[in-house]
Parts: sequence; C-alpha cells; structure tokens
Amino acid sequence: MPRYIIERDIPEIGSAAREELRGAAQQSNGVLNEMQAEQKKIQWEHSYVAGDKTFCIYLADNVALIEEHAERSGFPATKVTEVRKMIDPVTAES
Repeated sequence: MPRYIIERDIPEIGSAAREELRGAAQQSNGVLNEMQAEQKKIQWEHSYVAGDKTFCIYLADNVALIEEHAERSGFPATKVTEVRKMIDPVTAES
C-alpha cells in the first residue's frame, strides 16, 4: 500500500497531556477499526507531534481513504502527501 504523510494543524497539541493524546489515538483507532471492518485498506503507523501540528504516517490504498478517515475521526488533514521514496544513512553506502 502507498504510504502517506498527513499534516494536521491542531492548536496546542504539542502541550497536550498524555491523557488527551491517548483519547485522540483511541478516537482515531476507533474510526480505523470501522473502516477496516468495511474492507477499506488503511493503517496508521505513527505520528510526530511538533508545535501546533501532527505529522501522521499512514498506509492506505488511496488518498480518498485518508481524507475519509480525517472527516470521520474529526481530525482534519491540512495536507496529504504521498511518499514516493525513502532514504536513510544506509542509502549513502549502496
């Protein structure tokens, strides 16, 4: 499945308490479980919290599923970008 980076503007998310982050993750997981039960191929890998933004890494069959999840979960996607390639320090050695 293609990998996507989802940028979300969420005011004060960087100072959110652990319980608030847990609640957000549970809400997202609930919608993902519903979508997967509908045979929709979408998976959350992880998210980075930085300032007033989150950068979420997802696998999904298409961008429409990312947008559907954003709408259903209540976490709007500011920008969705498909990852085309990935590099790391080992890339320099090959």
